[in-house]
Amino acid sequence: MMSSFPKIIMMIGAILIIVGFLMQFIKLGRLPGDIVIQKGNTTFYFPVVTSIILSVVLSLIFYVIGRFR
Repeated sequence: MMSSFPKIIMMIGAILIIVGFLMQFIKLGRLPGDIVIQKGNTTFYFPVVTSIILSVVLSLIFYVIGRFR
């Protein structure tokens, strides 16, 4: 049980490095469907579509990791 923990940590680290690298080239903010409300000097931004896309991508990644465990 304890020997699988370092593998899990290394896999999470590799995924974070890949996601960080991809985020430099793919702009995920301000997609159509995201909520932006501007009133005076205040701006409220709620990334609905961005959250859904990230949720689907992360679900697929964890599904693939779970299949190989």
